[in-house]
Amino acid sequence: MRGAARGGALSFPPALPHGTPGAVLRDRLGRPLRDLRISVTDRCNFRCSYCMPKEVFDKDYRYLPHASLLSFEEIARLAGHFVAQGVTKIRLTGGEPLLRKNLETLVAQLAALRTADGLPADLTLTTNGSLLARKARALRDAGLRRVTVSLDGLDDAVFRRMNDVDFPVDDVLRGIDAALEAGLGPVKVNMVVQRGTNEQEILPMARRFRGTGVVLRFIEYMDVGATNGWRMDQVLPAAEIVGRLHAELPLVPLGAAAPGETAERWGYADASGRHDPALGEIGVIGSVTQAFCGDCNRARLSTEGQVYLCLFASRGHDLRGLLRGGATDADLAAAVAGIWQGRADRYSELRASLPADAAPAAGRRVEMSYIGG
Repeated sequence: MRGAARGGALSFPPALPHGTPGAVLRDRLGRPLRDLRISVTDRCNFRCSYCMPKEVFDKDYRYLPHASLLSFEEIARLAGHFVAQGVTKIRLTGGEPLLRKNLETLVAQLAALRTADGLPADLTLTTNGSLLARKARALRDAGLRRVTVSLDGLDDAVFRRMNDVDFPVDDVLRGIDAALEAGLGPVKVNMVVQRGTNEQEILPMARRFRGTGVVLRFIEYMDVGATNGWRMDQVLPAAEIVGRLHAELPLVPLGAAAPGETAERWGYADASGRHDPALGEIGVIGSVTQAFCGDCNRARLSTEGQVYLCLFASRGHDLRGLLRGGATDADLAAAVAGIWQGRADRYSELRASLPADAAPAAGRRVEMSYIGG
């Protein structure tokens, strides 16, 4: 499986001018590079069916050997080149990133990076929350700014069934509380909605987090990777999610918080029909029914140093080989620029015209657990 996902030798188009004041690195569709997602491990302690189903990721599954993983120093060096060329937001992902030993060390290294404007990058982390209660304070002290927690329901039986390792929901809720207490806010909570599996949890989740300062986001079940058995009839469209919420908890549309934002924002309304900031907001990510490729500004760095330019990609671009082959900083800067400037990915926009079982032309899609969400 892994062999089909990994890239070979790097081949770049001619690099456009970069590194000059005010220069903006853009891909072939004019999209700027702003967001870098870094997977620090391909391991996870959950077995959610939409990401790492137990029948595939079993006791015999071969994870990456430790020597294949980028070291913290290698990650920080590469991240520095991405920041120098336009990235303003870095998100640590996995697998489950908190399984990576001494992750606070990497957080501190990334927190020291500065953008062209002299500002720290917006450093965030996505986690299943299982280890967050014990690590939140140390992560904040190391320089982490915000955290996003994956939580697919409040009903304990539903949640245990979905994580498939019998992990209790109360432990994740304690992790969210610890993140809030540590100042890792605004905390976001992501709920993947599968029709017929946890759609009944939409309203309980909204009621639980409304007015708490936590931003709840609902995500359409996506056709990522090749092992989750995705079917379109399991997708609950974003519009239907909003409709169900609005029927009980009136909503008003809000503008995007930043260019390239994936979530459509909705605020809870007060009695007059206006957004009440004290009640907070929700987000809906309609990656299946409402493609947002047009302003996607994200690159993904895998655990072993492959750069992927789309969540649905089948091959990456090898930066680890350059790092360990003695590449200079100029070599790495040129590689980052060339990779982004050659990008033309827009799978979600093309999905509707593809056969239901279509695979990317270059091969099997990379798994979400390998490059993060």
